[in-house]
Amino acid sequence: MSTTEDSPQHSGISVTEGAASEALDLLEGEDLDTDIAGLRLYVQQGGCAGLSYGMRFEHEPEEDDTVYEHHDLRVFVDPASMNYIEGSKLDYEGGLQGEGFHVENPNVVSECGCGESFRT
Repeated sequence: MSTTEDSPQHSGISVTEGAASEALDLLEGEDLDTDIAGLRLYVQQGGCAGLSYGMRFEHEPEEDDTVYEHHDLRVFVDPASMNYIEGSKLDYEGGLQGEGFHVENPNVVSECGCGESFRT
């Protein structure tokens, strides 16, 4: 497992302060230790464009995960998913259209109309 912390020198996954704050609130609501637990960000087959993002909370990272730490939030990414989401930013959006986490991925060639799946 490798760990990277807030730093402008590394690529990988970045997290906005708003996304980190929201995820930490949710983690604490699940009674998970935020010093060890984190948010897993992954890519899976599915959606009309072929790939989709997934997120879930986990108690601890897997041995081959890369762990990113931003604004006290730990984000776990497996090696296969990293191939698709390297350089992405996790944000949290709220507003009239609903609220939720959103991945800004520079590797995306096209997204489906609903924005739930993508192709690289």
